[in-house]
Amino acid sequence: MRPRARVKICGITRIEDALACAQAGVDAIGLVFYQPSPRNVSVEKAQEIVAALPPFVSVVGLFVNASASELAGINAQVNLDMIQFHGDETPAFCASKSPKPWIKALAMQADLEVEKTARAYMQAGAQGILLDAYVKGVRGGTGMAFDWARFPKSQEIPYILAGGLTPENVREAITQTRPWAVDLSSGVELEHGIKSHQAIQKLVSQTYIGATGV
Repeated sequence: MRPRARVKICGITRIEDALACAQAGVDAIGLVFYQPSPRNVSVEKAQEIVAALPPFVSVVGLFVNASASELAGINAQVNLDMIQFHGDETPAFCASKSPKPWIKALAMQADLEVEKTARAYMQAGAQGILLDAYVKGVRGGTGMAFDWARFPKSQEIPYILAGGLTPENVREAITQTRPWAVDLSSGVELEHGIKSHQAIQKLVSQTYIGATGV
């Protein structure tokens, strides 16, 4: 059996949910530092969550059009492994202002030239590109999916699939897109910011590649 697709669970707001992710074998958790989000966490809560994690679970800080000072300030207080830029940040801004390795999220608008845009961020130093559904005025966590047929076939860039994924459809999504990783938030939630531990376990069990011809 080939290895499973990597998994990130975003929008963690509770220690018990972070630990459930770790116990299920999730590769990374996401902490949202974006005030309008219902999954936003304070620096203090983020510190508590990170301190409780066992080793080998990466912590990704999600930011939306944050200032350079905000990025630096939170990074100085929270032990993040990676930055996720989820706004309108340019390649130059990400490259010059990120205090840690970074990935860039792209909203799959109809006119987005996916691979051209992704290459621009990769050339600036991105570690990978996250592709998420576009919903006007909302930055991720919508529970909406985009047309997976638009997912790039090239394996040259580590593409991360997000948007509308659930334990029920993630295997099909991986079959169709063969992403480097999948990223979920609302798809494993009981309510905003509150994760279902059962759903997390089921999700991970569905990401193994090869068992059913994936």
